Amino acid sequence: MNPIEWLFDAQLVIGDQVILWREIVGNLFGLASALGGLRRKVWAWPVGIVGNALLFTVFLGAVFDTPNPVNLLGQAGRQLMFIGVSIYGWVRWSQHRHVSSSAVEPRWASARARILLGVALLGGTVVLTPVFRALGSFEPVWADAWIFMGSLLATWGMAKGWTEFWLIWVAVDIVGVPLLVSAGYYASALLYVFYGIFTIFGFITWMRVQRLTSETGPDRVPTTPPS
Repeated sequence: MNPIEWLFDAQLVIGDQVILWREIVGNLFGLASALGGLRRKVWAWPVGIVGNALLFTVFLGAVFDTPNPVNLLGQAGRQLMFIGVSIYGWVRWSQHRHVSSSAVEPRWASARARILLGVALLGGTVVLTPVFRALGSFEPVWADAWIFMGSLLATWGMAKGWTEFWLIWVAVDIVGVPLLVSAGYYASALLYVFYGIFTIFGFITWMRVQRLTSETGPDRVPTTPPS
């Protein structure tokens, strides 16, 4: 068996629970990407894409005949969305490196942008819920739609350098943990708990960077601000 086949089929059995190793590995890539985003590193984007590709196959359990035959279409679909938006973020941050010492300079979104983010999150959830339900997604479907929209907006906000994107992730995690537990995706649920704590830390860190930028100028702010 080659490494790719092993990764696709390998399982971790804990009691009567079966967890795919690619679910664990995919989430670890996601965690590494989040750490890179915290430090405003360009490599955060390609690392995240690898994790997205793995998790796409995990959340289509019924399609890929996994031990957990549950389809979370919003979760699976958001992996494809992540890949698309991550390519945009990768290009945007790479371009910014040519004009500044950091890949992105955190800033607050405008009042108009904040309103649009809120409307898009609520409106997108309402629109996507019946679509995901018709496609057979796991109940409660509104939670799956909320996670999809929140993930889209948070990733977009990260690419734009809006500090508020961390708070959108908090809103995603609050809904995501109980949904993933009820659907049997325990590894992802556990990582979501950690992400929730991590995103609060990330929000505080980016706020510090903003403060240092206003005091010293963007080219003199370290990649990781002092504690």
